[in-house]
Amino acid sequence: MDKFKCLSFFKCRRKENAEVAPKDLHVNENDENQERGNWSKKSDYLLSMIGYAVGLGNVWRFPYLTYNNGGGAFLIPYVIMLALAGLPLFFLECSMGQFSSLGPVSIWRILPLFQGVGITMVLISIFVTIYYNVIIAYSLYYLFASFQRELPWSKCSISWADGNCSRSPFVTHCNVSISINETFQANKSWVDANNLTCINGSEVYQTGQLPSEQYWNKVALQRSSGLDETGVIVWYLALCLLLAWLIVGAALFKGIKSSGKVVYFTALFPYVVLLILVIRGATLEGASKGISYYIGAQSDFAKLKDAEVWKDAATQIFYSLSVAWGGLVALSSYNKFNNNCYSDAIVVCVTNCLTSVFAGFAIFSILGHMAHISGKEVTQVVKSGFDLAFIAYPEALAQLPGGPFWSILFFFMLLTLGLDSQFASIETITTTIQDLFPKVMKKMRAPITLGCCLVLFFLGLICVTQAGIYWVNLIDHFCAGWGILIAAILEIIGVIWIYGGNRFIDDIEMMIGAKRWIFWLWWRTCWFVITPILLMSILIWSVIQFRRPKYGQIPYPNWGVALGWCMITFCIIWIPIMAVINIIQAKGNIFQCELIHWMRTS
Repeated sequence: MDKFKCLSFFKCRRKENAEVAPKDLHVNENDENQERGNWSKKSDYLLSMIGYAVGLGNVWRFPYLTYNNGGGAFLIPYVIMLALAGLPLFFLECSMGQFSSLGPVSIWRILPLFQGVGITMVLISIFVTIYYNVIIAYSLYYLFASFQRELPWSKCSISWADGNCSRSPFVTHCNVSISINETFQANKSWVDANNLTCINGSEVYQTGQLPSEQYWNKVALQRSSGLDETGVIVWYLALCLLLAWLIVGAALFKGIKSSGKVVYFTALFPYVVLLILVIRGATLEGASKGISYYIGAQSDFAKLKDAEVWKDAATQIFYSLSVAWGGLVALSSYNKFNNNCYSDAIVVCVTNCLTSVFAGFAIFSILGHMAHISGKEVTQVVKSGFDLAFIAYPEALAQLPGGPFWSILFFFMLLTLGLDSQFASIETITTTIQDLFPKVMKKMRAPITLGCCLVLFFLGLICVTQAGIYWVNLIDHFCAGWGILIAAILEIIGVIWIYGGNRFIDDIEMMIGAKRWIFWLWWRTCWFVITPILLMSILIWSVIQFRRPKYGQIPYPNWGVALGWCMITFCIIWIPIMAVINIIQAKGNIFQCELIHWMRTS
C-alpha cells in the first residue's frame, strides 16, 4: 500500500524520501504534510470553501436572474444544472487537490500535455483578482460614506446633481398659448422663464435620474465619457483599493493558518446581515409585492420552454461555484489525505445555492417597498450587478428610517462577501508559487504574499481612474467567461477521458473508502458524458451569442475590444504552448510518451 500513498497519478506526496527542508514557521508539527501544512481544523477549510463559493454574484446576480427567468420556475433548471454540472465539477476538483497536495499548475504532472490548463486557470484568477478588489474598494467607499447622519445620495445635492436628478418624472416640454388662436410647444425652462403656464394635459414627461445613480457616476466614480477618456486617478478610490489589499495581505501573511481564522467572521457575518435584512424587509409595506415578483405568484413556468433560461441556470451554477478558477484545487490541497471530500462538496454546493435563494428575499422585499412608496412597478426598480449594489439598493435603503444603519450593514456585508473570494484567489497564486519554489516559500511566505498584493494593487490602479469602471467591465466581460469554460472542458476531458475515470475513482476511494458501484453510477454518467456536453454547449452558445461589450449604453472602442481579446488570448495560449514544449522535450513520439507516463504512474 505504500506505493499508493505516494501518488497514483501525481508525483509522490514526498512523505518518505523528502529532503530535509528549512523549518516552515507556518507549518504545525502535528500537520500530516510537513512540507506544505494542513488546515488547522476541518471547519477552517469548510468556511474558506463556502466563503470562496459564496460571493457577490449570489447577492447581485442570482436574484435578478430568478426574477427575469420565471421567478420560482427558475429554481427547477437551477437545481438540475447543479446536479448535472456544478456538483460533479466541484467534487472532481476537491478530490484532485486533496489527493495530490498540489496546486492548479503542478497538479498537471498527471498529464504534462495539459499543464497549460493550470497556467490558464492561474492567469485568469490574476486578472479577475485585479478588478475584484476594485469592487471591494467600491464597497469600502460606500461603507465609509454611510457614516453620516443622512446618506449623501438620499437627495439631489446642489454640489453634484444636475437638472435631470429626480426621483419622479419631470416635465421637459409642454404646450403654451400666447393668444387665443396661437398654441405651440416650448421647453419647460423657457416657459418658466417667461412666466407662462402649461396647458393642462400637454406636458411631456422625462424619467429623471435617481440621486443614487448620479452619486454613483458623478461622485463615487467620477465617471468619464468612455474608455478613451482615462482621466485622473480618483484618489479616495485608490486609498480604498490600498486598504482592501492591506486587509487581504494581513489575512494571508501566514497562509491558510491565518486566513482559516479570519473566515470565521468573513464567511459567517454575511448570513447575519442577510437574516437581519430579510426580517426588516418583511416588515415593510409593499415587501410582499417584491417577493411575489421574485419567487411567488408572478412565477412563469411557461419560461421553462425557453432554452435561454436553461443556459442562464447552467452559467450561474458554473460561475457561482467558482469551478475551474484553480481556487478549489488550491484550498483542497491543504486537506489531510483521508478527509471526506465528498461530503464537503455536497455541503458547500448546497450552502451556496441556498444562500443565493435566501439573498433574493433580502433584495426583493426592500425593492418591493421602494416600488410601493415611489408608485412604480417592481419591474421598474429591479436591477442587476453594479446597478443593484450601488444604485437601486442604496436608493431603497436611503428611504428607510435609519437609512445609514442599514447602509452600513449592507456594504459591510458586500465587503466580507468579496474578501472571502479574494482570499482564495490570492491563495491560488501563492499555492502555485509554493509548488514551484517550496524552499523559498518556506522562508519568505509573508514577504512573497505581501509582494503579490502590492504588485496587484499597482496593476489595479487603472481601474480606479475616471475610466476605471470601463476597465472593470472589460476584464470581467472577456476574462471571466470563455477562458474558464475552455479550462473546465479540458480539465474534465484530461482527468476522466485521458487519465481515466475509473482510475480517478480508485484514487478517491483511497481517501474516502470503497463505495459500491451504484454510488459511482451517477458520477460516472456526469463525468463521462453529461457534464462535458453541457460545458461545450454553454461555450458554443456563448460564442454564438457574443456581443461587443458596452457599459450601460456606452459602446467600447475598437482598440478596447481588441485589448479584451488579447487578454483572454494571453490566458489560454499557454495550453497549446505547454503542450508543444512537453512534446518537444519528451523522448519518442507522443503516444510512446503517454504510455510510459501511464505505466510509471500506475
